[in-house]
Amino acid sequence: MMASGRSGQSAGAHTSSTQIKMPKKSTAKSVKRGSSDNDEQLPPKQSRLKHSDIPSPLCFNSPVSLFESLIQPMGTEQFFREYWEKKPLHLQRSDPSTASYYQSLFQLSDLQSLCSNNLEYYRDINVVRCINGKKKVLNKQGQVKNSALCKNFVQNKATIQFHQPQRFKDELWKIQEKLECFFGALVGSNVYITPQESQGLPPHYDDVEVFILQLEGQKHWRLYSPTVPLAAEYSVESEERIGSPTHDIVLKAGDLLYFPRGTIHQAETPAGVDHSTHVTLSTYQRMSLGDLLLDIFPSLLCDRSKSEVSLRQGIPRRLLLDEATELVISVLHSLKNQRESHMMGESCDEQDGLNISWGLQFPLSHLQALRQLQQAEQLAVDQLQLPTQEAKLSLVLALWSENLLVVL
Repeated sequence: MMASGRSGQSAGAHTSSTQIKMPKKSTAKSVKRGSSDNDEQLPPKQSRLKHSDIPSPLCFNSPVSLFESLIQPMGTEQFFREYWEKKPLHLQRSDPSTASYYQSLFQLSDLQSLCSNNLEYYRDINVVRCINGKKKVLNKQGQVKNSALCKNFVQNKATIQFHQPQRFKDELWKIQEKLECFFGALVGSNVYITPQESQGLPPHYDDVEVFILQLEGQKHWRLYSPTVPLAAEYSVESEERIGSPTHDIVLKAGDLLYFPRGTIHQAETPAGVDHSTHVTLSTYQRMSLGDLLLDIFPSLLCDRSKSEVSLRQGIPRRLLLDEATELVISVLHSLKNQRESHMMGESCDEQDGLNISWGLQFPLSHLQALRQLQQAEQLAVDQLQLPTQEAKLSLVLALWSENLLVVL
């Protein structure tokens, strides 16, 4: 039996002529859409752009090629050397085809049909406006109606914030799927639609790396030096504290703007521009070295206790009444993720009252064998570094049952 890992990252096993390899990734399912609400139309009335009609400037051959095409003409090596976690980057695109493709990702006119998908305020959509440096939330209760959105957008000059639009937009889903593979981290998104001479949010900074794609109209951005470099949480900053902008940028349709977490920013739609639509692609939340240490520190303490007698001294009597915790290895995967709940902080299992972790747990003695499978594209079961044939077959069967291995 032989095993082959998914995308070269997981692996497998082998005895005689039977072989195993990773199954191909299934195509993402589209979210079911309802019929359009024809009672109201958010102004101005626009023709819908279908992605199938527009050539893509992005290359979906691999996660690397997708990211390279997203930041072109900037090279990937230069980006990570000079900009990633260091400073903002503004890429201006004069190519009309790129602007048309960006607009096809999400448009103001998409809201009318999306409102028929049982969207809810707070969960799916926020309606906000920045007034005198403070955020005012104009949400209603319950389900979102297109007519109410239209009224807030036009009369109150409010910004419409659409949470995780990749749940409903296929091309965004494809982009974020590839970016998650590229970064090895979750990638979320929000769409912001702001009328002219209006601002949705006060100056603030985020705990994520941000890539902004300008889809429609223009947006005037002001960026400021971080008060908390590479911030680990979101926070609003006062105008008095942030000082003068380090960057004053007008994004036009087809442009891309990147800035690191902690970068203070605010943005408004300029006068004379009917509205602005942009999507933020965000990643690397809680992916710092400190977060990693929080995960691996237990094993570090375990090794240190072998040489430090003070760490081996007993804890006070009856301090812990629960049973001792056994060290295990967790193999987590995303093969059971539901598109409808992607980045929404919930799962179908949780909604049904279950608490199911998507992954497997193995004894610490399986660590070396799992590393073999992670690094090898194909591997014989007999070559797994486990003491018995039963342990080897048990490990392979467990991974195969989760579709992490296939038989070759």
